[in-house]
Amino acid sequence: MNLSSLPDLRAAQNPGAPCICDDDADLNNAQFLQAVQRAAATLQANGIAAGDVVAVMLPNTAILVVSLFAAWRLGATVTPINPSLADAEAAFQIRDAGAKVLIIDRPIDLDAVTVVSPSALTSLAPLTVTDPSQREDLLALLIYTSGTTGRPKGVMLDHGNIGAMCQMVIDAFTVTGADHSLLILPLFHVNGIILGVLSPLLAGGRATIAGRFSPKTFFDRIERSGATYFSAVPTIYTMLADLPADVRPDTSSVRFAVCGAAPASVELLEKFETRYEIPIVEGYGLSEGSCASTVNPLAGKRKSGTVGLPLPGQRIRIANPNGGTATDGRAGEVLIAGPNVMRGYLNRPEETATTLAGGWLHTGDIGRLDEDGYLVLVDRAKDMIIRGGENIYPKEIENVVYQLPEVAEAAVVGRTDPVYGEEPVLFVSLNSGASLEPDQIHSHARHKLSKYKLPVDITVLDELPRNAIGKIDKPALRASLPGHHQNA
Repeated sequence: MNLSSLPDLRAAQNPGAPCICDDDADLNNAQFLQAVQRAAATLQANGIAAGDVVAVMLPNTAILVVSLFAAWRLGATVTPINPSLADAEAAFQIRDAGAKVLIIDRPIDLDAVTVVSPSALTSLAPLTVTDPSQREDLLALLIYTSGTTGRPKGVMLDHGNIGAMCQMVIDAFTVTGADHSLLILPLFHVNGIILGVLSPLLAGGRATIAGRFSPKTFFDRIERSGATYFSAVPTIYTMLADLPADVRPDTSSVRFAVCGAAPASVELLEKFETRYEIPIVEGYGLSEGSCASTVNPLAGKRKSGTVGLPLPGQRIRIANPNGGTATDGRAGEVLIAGPNVMRGYLNRPEETATTLAGGWLHTGDIGRLDEDGYLVLVDRAKDMIIRGGENIYPKEIENVVYQLPEVAEAAVVGRTDPVYGEEPVLFVSLNSGASLEPDQIHSHARHKLSKYKLPVDITVLDELPRNAIGKIDKPALRASLPGHHQNA
């Protein structure tokens, strides 16, 4: 299974068969190969060679997928960037990854990187590579994920990781050439790349990339495309389940849907399945594991309240506080092993050593295995907030707030939200004699952070609560929020 030569293989086998489309373009296999060849020529003309890094900061489009394969054709690595990031946030990722070229569809003022527009990307004559196959140990993707320190880290995934992950998806969901993925999740996440695009293309199927998600147009797209599966987050399933009763789409083409990125209630899954007759399989995974590590079996027993069984080729271990294996269904840290586990964090040897200690990926998530070996997640990594499927790390927001000289202490926690699952709220205390209004704090944060990371509520206290060892007591802050349940 070689990603670099996949466009050539598909074009040779069936040049006229559909490959990938978006809201504006519809490419068959031959057209897709030619677009990749043209993009590879442009990247090469801009100095890209094996071992270099290409940054791609685009909305969900077919040209983004073309960019991936063009870079891989040259032996280069791709770092996808969230197009909603502020320029300063994007600049950090570009510098940290060492990207030489940035593909972007808007003006941006950055030094030390060559900017290429999507239209210029395919303007040159095709670059013919006689044998575009690459070694499995070459880096394919640098996926950036914020750490608890607030410093985004580049997750290094090589071609072996990606290939193994795709094969696991293909096997778990019996993906074939008859399958058609409808992609609605962002392509700067591994879920969108692996499950939405690479796996169906490798299996001989096709992918349709939908533009901005809207519950009002989603089922029209399903009916028009004839898609056989899609992947989404609980927020999307909530929106779709709450559509007016007179919305009665034809969903007969859809074999299944996948739910991940955040916990979903049993009630939500049952409500959606009953209404639309689409089976939902819940799964669990991390960017560090290339996408997914467990999933409820499509053909076997799906157990509500669990995230399923380990995917073929992966092992799950529950570690007790002493590092041993927890037994008898006891909870502990979820550890993962398999060929899908990342090479490490780019230029972060100490964090890599800690996260991959003992040959296991230490997730920081707490879970237990039930009597049938299904994974039940008990808690998440300590402080992470998941808003509509997007990970938000409080430390990143707190670091921005601490830039204000008036702020003495800052703490961000998650507040329950009926649509997004959670949203970040901020508590601050001020230095003696200082004066600062919540609107001023919000204005400062708005210039430093993406919109989805901004606190939805800011409270100024005389002092923040502390626990017995003197640390800010975030559980006490969460308990003070309306609607908080102690056992939630």
